[in-house]
Amino acid sequence: MKFLVSFPSRSLHSYRSLRLVILLFFLCILLYFVTSITLVWTNSDVRMFLLSASHLPSPLSLHQIMFGIASTKNHWMNHKEFIKVWWKPENMRGCVFVDSLPANYLSNSSDNSSLPEIHISEDTSQFPYTHKHGYRSFIRVARIVSETVNLNHLDVKWYVFGDGDTVFFPANLVKTLSKYDHELWYYVGTNSEIYEQNQGNAFEMGFWAAGFAVSAPLAEVLAKVFDFCLERYPHLYGSDGRVYSCLAELGVGLT
Repeated sequence: MKFLVSFPSRSLHSYRSLRLVILLFFLCILLYFVTSITLVWTNSDVRMFLLSASHLPSPLSLHQIMFGIASTKNHWMNHKEFIKVWWKPENMRGCVFVDSLPANYLSNSSDNSSLPEIHISEDTSQFPYTHKHGYRSFIRVARIVSETVNLNHLDVKWYVFGDGDTVFFPANLVKTLSKYDHELWYYVGTNSEIYEQNQGNAFEMGFWAAGFAVSAPLAEVLAKVFDFCLERYPHLYGSDGRVYSCLAELGVGLT
């Protein structure tokens, strides 16, 4: 026996309409997700966050931090006692830049082995300095940034700068810098604890005496343009103001 089942034309039309509605619904969802992803990706801040989150850098070590320390011939005997407090010669790399070789430096080889290398700063007499209350030596100190980078040490992720009497805490330094991707442009530091100094310089400036860090890619770019910056800022007072101004030209602010 054969059974013939027939669907009314109205039911068939309703079925087709339902399929069309379902299809349109899924197309709308797909379009929504595509549009959302496109809008998110075109947002530079979000894109940078996603890229940095997907790229996990290897752990930072002290050996990957290069120090550039400012001192002078006359202050070295006192400064080296501060440096001995935090310097770990077996794990750290860096240089102390002086205006000329300290007295008896060559004869104290055993003492020098536990300290950073001494480098005599290059001549900076060609750079103008017009601040009435400052010292030309601030140009020499500022240029420690480019001179340290130009030593071309390998496997450097961060450059850290400070004075001979700046006391760093190596473990804290590694912990802090590990929060940032060294392959991006970062200028990490703090301003002065004295209001008048911030007012006279800038509240967004990394204070040299407190120490500041610059990621390696940024430091390499900064070193290439630094001499040109020194020509443009003869009126500034200190070394840190010159570094801050040059970084501002590159579009980088204090982190």
